[in-house]
Amino acid sequence: MNIRLRSVDPALYHFAQSERFKLFKTASANILNVKHLNSVLSYVYEGLPNRYGAAPPHNAADGYTAEPLFINRSLLDLLQEGGYIFYTRHGEATVGEDQPNFLFENCFTQRNLSEAGRRQAVLYGEVIRTLRIPIEYPIITAPFCRTRETAELAFGKSNLVEDPFWINIYRLGSHMSAIKQERILNSLHSFLEIPPAPRKNKVVVAHSFPPGVGLGQIPNMGTVVVKPFGQGNGYEIAGYLTLGQWMSWME
Repeated sequence: MNIRLRSVDPALYHFAQSERFKLFKTASANILNVKHLNSVLSYVYEGLPNRYGAAPPHNAADGYTAEPLFINRSLLDLLQEGGYIFYTRHGEATVGEDQPNFLFENCFTQRNLSEAGRRQAVLYGEVIRTLRIPIEYPIITAPFCRTRETAELAFGKSNLVEDPFWINIYRLGSHMSAIKQERILNSLHSFLEIPPAPRKNKVVVAHSFPPGVGLGQIPNMGTVVVKPFGQGNGYEIAGYLTLGQWMSWME
């Protein structure tokens, strides 16, 4: 398996992740706060590599990294050429809760998007279109109401396909045998090795992972950018993007 990741003191990432997510949650409630979020995060992360004596890597096991919010536009250039997978978590979902015997077709038995989560989903789609990032359709989504609605608001209701495999990612957070977890993660790795159609980017809207598992913890509307190398040849984590980081490319 060719997953090219670097490692560094996890304390750096837990600290950065905590600060980033607290500020992101505040900003997501009011889109006018995003510029303030950018300036604050740039200050917070500027000194982290020197403080810990290491450059911020992309490490899937530790979740998002301590990279500055103003990320290199060269990544944007690559995304505009296609060839990547965007694994995206749904928007903020704080309405209701997942009942023990919830039904996928009954949203009243599940945790659903808040108004802020709906705004995040709409904005995500608008940013990708404005940046002229080519997308492969249909969008792949988990069958939960919050993942379906996120994909619908971002990309349109007619451009989706539900894949029950992504239910397994949600279930990774429950008690599960090591053998079953390994089976799910192996299937995930195999999926992430397969490139999208030429000059397109594949989008999956699903769930966050437990800490230290799979692609790690992902914030609301956060995206893990994956570069697949073909079946059996592994993949590379190209970046971790919050909604605020996507927006910074538009400035």
